[in-house]
Amino acid sequence: MTKPKGNTSTSLNSARKAKNDEFYTQLSDIADELRHYREQFRDKIIFCNCDDPYESNFFKYFALNFNFFGLKKLIATCYAGSPIANKELSLFDDEPPENKTTRNPHKIEISEVPYDPQKGLELADVEYLLRNKKNVLTRLKGDGDFRSQECIELMKRCDIVVTNPPFSLFREFVVQLMEREKKFVIIGHQNAITYKAIFQLIRDNKLWIGYNNFDNSRFIMPANYDISSSKYAYEEDGIKYGRVSGLRWFTNLETTKRHEELTLYMCYTPEKYPKYENYDAIEVAKVAEIPADYEGYMGVPVTFLDKYNPKQFEIIWTTDRGGDGQLDHVKIPHARYDAPVIAGQGKYKRIIIRKKENST
Repeated sequence: MTKPKGNTSTSLNSARKAKNDEFYTQLSDIADELRHYREQFRDKIIFCNCDDPYESNFFKYFALNFNFFGLKKLIATCYAGSPIANKELSLFDDEPPENKTTRNPHKIEISEVPYDPQKGLELADVEYLLRNKKNVLTRLKGDGDFRSQECIELMKRCDIVVTNPPFSLFREFVVQLMEREKKFVIIGHQNAITYKAIFQLIRDNKLWIGYNNFDNSRFIMPANYDISSSKYAYEEDGIKYGRVSGLRWFTNLETTKRHEELTLYMCYTPEKYPKYENYDAIEVAKVAEIPADYEGYMGVPVTFLDKYNPKQFEIIWTTDRGGDGQLDHVKIPHARYDAPVIAGQGKYKRIIIRKKENST
C-alpha cells in the first residue's frame, strides 16, 4: 500500500471531523452480530485498532466475553486526539493531573480476565485489568493511526480485526486488511459496496455481508456532535444519539447466512419485469421478486447482497461508473450507461446478476 503523505493522525482526525463519521456502536448491536462467530474467535488474538477502552464498546464486549470466547489475547489501540481517551481515569502512573486529558495514543494488551462474568465489567474493573501483571499498557511511539507502521506491526500479530473504522477511510482500511490476509468483522456504510475495490472482493467471494444491519439502531454520538445538523439526532438524559441509515457488517469470516437459499416464487412476465434500454437485463425492483424461471441477466437493488448465496447466484458487476468495463458484454448501444434506463429514465444503481445452473 502506498504510504499516506503527511501526518497520518492529522488526516485521520480531519476525515472524522469532515465526514461526521465517528460514533460509538452500542453494546447490544455488537453482541447481536459477534455472538455468531464464537467458534471462530476461540484461541485467537483480536485487534480493535480504532478503539480506546474507555470509549469503545468493542473493547468492553470482548473484555466481558474474553473467557466465553476463549480468546488468546485482546489488543486495542487509541489514536491521537480520541475524544474521551484518558478522560475517565489517568492511564499512566506518571501522567500529571494537568495532562490527564491529553489523549495520548496508547496500546492495551489483555491476556487474562480473572473476574466473575455475572458481575459485569465496570470502569474500575477496566483499571484493574490494565494493572494485572499479565496485561500490558504502553504508550505508542506514533499517533495511533491504523495506517502507521506501529499499528500495522500489531495487525501482523493478530488473527482477527474487529472495529468500526471511519466511513471516509473504509476503502483504505479494507485494502490494508486484504493485503495482509487478515480476517475481520467491521462496520461500514452500504454505499461502500459499490466502490470498485470493495465490490470486486464481494464478487470474488472474498468479502460478504454479516448477519445484521443497523436500519433500526441508534448510535451514541460524541459529546461535541451538533445534533442540529441532522434530523435523526437527539439528546436524551444528557447523551447524544443519532441514526445512520444503511450501515452493514462486513466480514470474511464464514457465516451460515450466506449459504441460505433465497426462496423464489415469482414467475417472469415482460410486463412485470421490463428490459433495460441500455443493458441486456431485466429490472427486478425488489429482491423478494426475483423470478424463479428467468435464466438471463437481472438488475437487482444493492440490498440483494443481504440475501446473496454464491451457490445460487452469480454476480456480474454493478452499473456504477458504467460497469467499469465488466459489463461490456451486457450493454446495448445507448447514450448512457451510468444507470439502467427504462422508458428514457435512469433507475437507481443496480447489481447485475443471474441464476446459476441447477439452482432453484
